[in-house]
Amino acid sequence: MFARPLIDSLEFARKGRTLNGEIAVSDLARMVELLASSEGSIRYTVSGMQVDGKSFLLLDLSGICHLRCQRCLDDLTYPVGIASRLQLLEGEDLLQDDESDEIDGIEASRELDVIGLVEEEVILSLPFAPRHDEGVCELATKGSGKADDRFGMLAQLKNKF
Repeated sequence: MFARPLIDSLEFARKGRTLNGEIAVSDLARMVELLASSEGSIRYTVSGMQVDGKSFLLLDLSGICHLRCQRCLDDLTYPVGIASRLQLLEGEDLLQDDESDEIDGIEASRELDVIGLVEEEVILSLPFAPRHDEGVCELATKGSGKADDRFGMLAQLKNKF
C-alpha cells in the first residue's frame, strides 16, 4: 500500500498548486469491484485555481480500465479520459441548490483524499452497461460458439429447476 496524498483543498486552490501522480487500478478498492480485471493505471493531475473569488479544483485523468461487456461477458478495454472542474463549497454554499448543471461542486476539506477523489470521478464516468462496439463483440458476431455455449449452459440450468 502507499501513502494517500491529502490536501487542504481551499489552500491548494488559493495558491494555485498542482499535484501529479499515477495510481494502479488495483489500489482503487471500490472501483475494482466494478471491473473485469484490476490491471491498468490512472494518471492524474489535480490543479487548484480561483476565479472571481471562487475556489476550484481541475482534474485531468487518463488511463485504461477493463470492464465486462454486457453482451458477451468478455473483457472490454475502456479508455479513461476525464477533465473535470469542481467548485469547492463550504458552509451555506453546500445547502444552496445551484440550478446550473454546468459546474459540479464538492465540499471543501482540510484533508481531501486526492486518490479518493480520483476514484470517485472515474467511477462516475464508467458506463452503466458497457458493451463492445457493433461487430466487435463475440455475441453480436454470427457463428460465435462461445456465446452459444453460454446460452446452452443457461438452458441446462433452467431445465434442472
